Amino acid sequence: MNSDDRIELTAHPLTAAAFAPYGDVIAASGEASAINQGMGGRCSDLAQVDVTADGGRAAISVIRCIPESLPITLRLMERHPLGSQAFVPLNGQRYVVVVAPAGAPPAREDLRAFLCRGDQGINYHRGIWHHPMLALDRACEFAEFHRAGPGANCDEAALTCAVVVQV
Repeated sequence: MNSDDRIELTAHPLTAAAFAPYGDVIAASGEASAINQGMGGRCSDLAQVDVTADGGRAAISVIRCIPESLPITLRLMERHPLGSQAFVPLNGQRYVVVVAPAGAPPAREDLRAFLCRGDQGINYHRGIWHHPMLALDRACEFAEFHRAGPGANCDEAALTCAVVVQV
């Protein structure tokens, strides 16, 4: 990689429409259905969980991310060919996601960055390229909904140039 070969990405606000090619935005919106004898509400079916390929099963984990200083220099891109992967922030922290379409390892023009509020989660569709989670401001914990089971379900690709993200 040539050190002069660098791009800067600006993270744009996360919206369902802008993120749709890469996955689902997980956020309570609209009217909730009454549950628990009227003492609660449910916003249902916010993301399509896709984890059963090749004998996989659903798993829930908690991950912890150390905050990164701006501008953030990206390290690599990864994808999960056998299942979707969702992250829901547990402590209301804002964070950044960087994505690219499924398929061949991403080219620089394929990369998109989104600034996520602490009340928004994301669900990457199967095979979508993404950078590992990027916490801002302070440490961030996420509930992770992902595939567990047999088979190789994480491919990594080096970036072809230096990529820096600003918010």
